[in-house]
Amino acid sequence: MNSIKEHLTEIYIQLDEFFKAHPRLARQRRSPNDEPKLTDLEVLSVALMQGYFRTQTLKRVYHLVRANDPYAVKHWASYQHWLQRLHALTPQLQMVLAASFALSPGAARCYVIDSKPIPVCLPIRHGRVRLLREDGAYFGKTSKGWFFGFKLHLLRHIEGRILNVVLTPGNWDDREVALALGLNVDDGVVLADLGYRGEAIQELLLEGADLLLLTRADAPDKRALLSTLRQCIETTFSQLWHLFIDRIQARSWRGLWNTLLLKLIYFQWSQDGSSDRLIQLNTGVK
Repeated sequence: MNSIKEHLTEIYIQLDEFFKAHPRLARQRRSPNDEPKLTDLEVLSVALMQGYFRTQTLKRVYHLVRANDPYAVKHWASYQHWLQRLHALTPQLQMVLAASFALSPGAARCYVIDSKPIPVCLPIRHGRVRLLREDGAYFGKTSKGWFFGFKLHLLRHIEGRILNVVLTPGNWDDREVALALGLNVDDGVVLADLGYRGEAIQELLLEGADLLLLTRADAPDKRALLSTLRQCIETTFSQLWHLFIDRIQARSWRGLWNTLLLKLIYFQWSQDGSSDRLIQLNTGVK
């Protein structure tokens, strides 16, 4: 596993190459004299170390990087100023994540769709929780019980890369966002669990995104095969779990969304397949 300095350097280089390739996406400041000593690339690089440390809060990431490599950034800002700068870079984070959704032309057109709960509090607080309710947090139910928060809906390529994400309130039906996820790919076959079954959603995906939706109910004789293929998204959720993606201690919508973006970007870069390029998680993610 790379040292903190090596890992931070790799992240910085990755971001620098991205923004050099997409100069229009770099943040445009009001005047030449508005450029702070702490650069946007340094702000984002420190934040993306959250995946390396596998922590639940941005504050802990900031203090861990600063404590373990105090010379990583020449001009450190206070945590409050750094966080303010990070939240101002949300559009750039979204662009970096969106760029990671690209699929090679020769890749198989086979995808998996599913959702994962993102609770914002522990079950013991369900009776009095108000956190992020105005931003859409609500009660939802999974096979493991009730939660209060949001749902992260994923469209994943069969080989591992996430191709689209949508965040919704916890009580939304998975089928309501299936088309929005599918519009990010051209055509193919998408596998789903029984929560997506139904002729209406099948017709919608076929007509709107040219995707053939298959669940175990659609092919009883291929049930074992479909279940095996769908297990890959459980692997993705397990890898995201190791990045604490469903254990986010954010008290604002911006904090929640930015933390999700950082963890998803880190995960996407881990799918590039190069052991010498940025990501070597001690959880076994390659």
